[in-house]
Amino acid sequence: MKEQHLDACGLICPLPVLKARKALSGLSAGDILRVRVTDKAAPKDFRLFCAETGHVLKSVQDDGDSVEVVVECRP
Repeated sequence: MKEQHLDACGLICPLPVLKARKALSGLSAGDILRVRVTDKAAPKDFRLFCAETGHVLKSVQDDGDSVEVVVECRP
């Protein structure tokens, strides 16, 4: 299992999800993508993205300044 980090801070919808989609395309099933975002709408966008694509939203952690979204890649 591989883990990749993506910094999408400062980007607004839909750019964080689009960058995550590109990053996930290079990962294998079971790999983890950790995305750091500052757009407060991003967690909702990632929930919808995962529901539509079959990837698994593992966690969303808001630390006040940014949010870490953790996605598990699925084929």
